[in-house]
Amino acid sequence: MSVKAKKHLGQHFLTDESIAKNIADALTETGYKDVIEIGPGMGVLTKYLLQKNVKTTVLELDRESVAYLQDVFPVEQLKLDTSKDNFKIIEGDFLKQNLPEICNHKQVAIIGNFPYNISTQIVFKAIENREFVAEFSGMFQKEVAKRIAEKEGSKVYGILSVLTQAFFDVEYLFTVPPTVFNPPPKVDSGVIRCIRKKDYTLPVDEKIFFRVVKTAFNQRRKMLRSSLKSFQISETLKEDPIFAKRPEQLSVSEFISLTQKLIADGI
Repeated sequence: MSVKAKKHLGQHFLTDESIAKNIADALTETGYKDVIEIGPGMGVLTKYLLQKNVKTTVLELDRESVAYLQDVFPVEQLKLDTSKDNFKIIEGDFLKQNLPEICNHKQVAIIGNFPYNISTQIVFKAIENREFVAEFSGMFQKEVAKRIAEKEGSKVYGILSVLTQAFFDVEYLFTVPPTVFNPPPKVDSGVIRCIRKKDYTLPVDEKIFFRVVKTAFNQRRKMLRSSLKSFQISETLKEDPIFAKRPEQLSVSEFISLTQKLIADGI
């Protein structure tokens, strides 16, 4: 029995066992005992998660994959302590799930060979639920993985970089070639690990911070005094040297400082 990859679901099944093991081993297993795997497909990563001392819940939208997983990973054959409910398969769309309910309001890690077409949405959902998401690790399109991990000063540094790094410490781990997938994608993939910061609150209004970052990068080639003109910045504040910079030049801490200055200016 096997599963046919479905283009509309962005499925590319990983076939390299060593890479699957390396992705599973990217988990630190620090501060949590629950792991959610998104899009397990035929379970190449799942099997290595089940070797760890964690409770594994897999979320799969594809009904054919769910049937395959139920056949290949029946609980009675896993030699797990089923009284602790250590393995669970949920058929559904991760983006539509209530994450706190799935993890029973416990700390959780998110992992997966993420479908490229929803990978950035997965990141934003992890950020939104960061109170419960202790870390997330997984495979993205390389371009997206690099964007999440990139620091200021780079052309690929942007909204996704700043908003993720405001709450998580991000590390780019390794690159994966197309040849280890079936069917092979047209691009390289990249694996990253994001560990939630000890202090994952912002010393500034979060909604305004998000708005400042997104507005600044919507016109990333312009200096901030131009890209942020919708905030009706006072002439005095415009003289601050930070407004002569472009958004890609600002670190996360500088974006926080920028937001504080705008709030103080009365936006």
